[in-house]
Amino acid sequence: MQPKSCQAGAAQCVDAGRPDWSTEGKDHNLQDRYAGDIGDYVKYALLRALSSEMRLGVAWYLHPDEEKSTDGRHVQYLDRPLDWRWLDAGLFDTLRRIVESGHRSVAKIQAETVLRNAVFADQRLDMTVVPWRHRPSWRRDWFNSVQKRLDGCDMIFADPDNGLLPNNRFRPTVKRSGKSIPEEEVRALSMGRPIVVYHHNTRRKGGHRAEIDRWQRQLPGSVYAYYWRRWSNRTFFVVNGNQQLVRRLENFAERWNPHGELIHPP
Repeated sequence: MQPKSCQAGAAQCVDAGRPDWSTEGKDHNLQDRYAGDIGDYVKYALLRALSSEMRLGVAWYLHPDEEKSTDGRHVQYLDRPLDWRWLDAGLFDTLRRIVESGHRSVAKIQAETVLRNAVFADQRLDMTVVPWRHRPSWRRDWFNSVQKRLDGCDMIFADPDNGLLPNNRFRPTVKRSGKSIPEEEVRALSMGRPIVVYHHNTRRKGGHRAEIDRWQRQLPGSVYAYYWRRWSNRTFFVVNGNQQLVRRLENFAERWNPHGELIHPP
């Protein structure tokens, strides 16, 4: 299926007459420290496998960096090409080049066309610069700009740092809300098309399996989950996948076994 034309230009969410709390070009994004690590490798490999011949739209959910965090340090796999390179040689070489350059960033990932012809909604989601009482409306405007930017894309990837949150636990006035995606935003982005959602597994009672099952039942439609078990555990939820997409997901899981596991809908 040929996509409609995706929106061009930088995403904007500040209406005329409103204060400009734009954060473009300020500081670093939290995802910058992850660029090229093992989590990036499986994430981009998965998206490359699923989105072949599709126009992928990426909602980065770029959150300000946290200097005290040690996340993103898992790049040792790049020193073991015999173990890892064969899974996606082109991607492996690109990520190794980025890490070795010393300039790890989301912008570099985009410039290297790691995700081929993807469209990126890359305005930073920084609540720290917005007054408390304006944060709910600012978040709505930010999300509206994401939707407009990705309009017409065949498939969406949402990449919040922490992952999913139930609607009743989502607090847009809280600064850290920029690290999560509420259910309602998943539903809006998945209207009429598949979406892959990143989720960092938590210490929820019952363990990761129970957490994955909960989200598979909570999200709309038939939801597949690719559970990554190496180093930092994470899950990629695939919503609205058609038969072709599911076959690609199954082939990916088989190729990357035993590092991850495909969990079918309950």
